[in-house]
Amino acid sequence: MTIEVLDPTHGEEPSEFRSAPRLSSLDGAVVGLISNGKQGTVVFFDALEDALRRRGTAEVERITKANYSAPAEPAVVDRAKRWQAVVAGVGD
Repeated sequence: MTIEVLDPTHGEEPSEFRSAPRLSSLDGAVVGLISNGKQGTVVFFDALEDALRRRGTAEVERITKANYSAPAEPAVVDRAKRWQAVVAGVGD
């Protein structure tokens, strides 16, 4: 009997990574909320959206991924280019 053990880690290291600078304020910002689509995210993102709007964000854009266990689709990544901040959440 042979047992094959698979390594789930990605084989390549990113060439360079820098965190985005922090926003000094949410005033006028466009914030994206990316949900994995599980039930537990709805109430959380409803409350977060309400709080963001009270803080002066210009727009809150909510997106639900097509597949909860897969990375965000290229279309979602393209839309995120216009956001000043993003929150990605998971829930059950």
